[in-house]
Amino acid sequence: MTGKVCIVTGGTSGIGKAASLALAQMGATTVVVGRNRDKGIAALREIKEKSGNDSVFLMPCDLSSQSLVRQLAKDLLDRFDRIDVLLNNAGIFTMKRTVTPDGIESTFAVNHLAPFLLTRLLLDRLNASAPARIVNTSSVAHKGAKINFDDIQGEKHYSGIRAYGQSKLANILFTYELARRLQGTGVTANCYHPGVIRTELGQDNPWIYRLILAIIRPFFKAPEEGADAAVYLASSSEVQGQTGKYFVGRRPVNSSKISYDETVAKRLWELSEDLVHLQ
Repeated sequence: MTGKVCIVTGGTSGIGKAASLALAQMGATTVVVGRNRDKGIAALREIKEKSGNDSVFLMPCDLSSQSLVRQLAKDLLDRFDRIDVLLNNAGIFTMKRTVTPDGIESTFAVNHLAPFLLTRLLLDRLNASAPARIVNTSSVAHKGAKINFDDIQGEKHYSGIRAYGQSKLANILFTYELARRLQGTGVTANCYHPGVIRTELGQDNPWIYRLILAIIRPFFKAPEEGADAAVYLASSSEVQGQTGKYFVGRRPVNSSKISYDETVAKRLWELSEDLVHLQ
C-alpha cells in the first residue's frame, strides 16, 4: 500500500481507527476523518506511534452537515493528487429522531447521504487514480429493512432500529448502483458487514439503552476483527477487480432480496441527488 492514499471516515475510534492503523502499518498514506478534533488528535498520535508511519493525517468533519462534507472533499482534492481507497465507515444509531443542520433526519443523513455525497465529490479523482476502491460499511441490520419512500425521514413515524436498518440497506443499494455506473473505469465498489463490534455506536442514546449496551458489550468482537474485512477489501489483491458485492468477513455473500432491486436503487440514487443538491 506504499504510495497509495486511503481515506477513512469515522477513523478516530472503533472499526475506522483499527482500519486506519492497519492501512498505515501497510505503508499507506492514511487520512483519518472524524467529528471530534481532540479525539482525532489522540487517534492520530496513536496510529503514527504504532505504525511508525508519519504519513497519517487528520481531517475533522461533522458528516451531518452537507456544507462541511463539501469542504472536506475540497480539502482532500486540494491536498492529495490521488485517492486510491475511500472507506466510508462513519455511522450513527439514535433512538430519538433528530435532524441535521440541513433539516434531514440524522441517521439517514450521516449513514447514507454523507457517504453518497462525499463519494460523488471525490469520484473524478478516484477515476483518475484507477485502479481504485470504494468500500462502504453496511450491516446485517439491512435484512428485513426497506426503503420507505413515503416516509424516508421518519417524519410520520420514527423508529431508531427501523431508521438504522433502512440506512444500512441504502448503503448496499448505493454500492451496487455505484458499481454498475463505474463498470469499465477501474474503480470498484463493495460493502461489508463487520459483525457485532465493540464500538461507540449508540453512546448518545438514553441511559437505559447505554446500560444495556454496557452489559452486553463484553460479548462483542474487538474493533480489529470488524476492521479486517474493510482492510481486506481496501488492500488485498484477491479482490482486485471484484465489484458490486456484499461481504461478511472475507467472503462475498448474498444480501437481502430487495437490495438487488435496480428500480429501488435508481429511485434512491435520484432522491439522494435531490437531497444533497447534486445534478
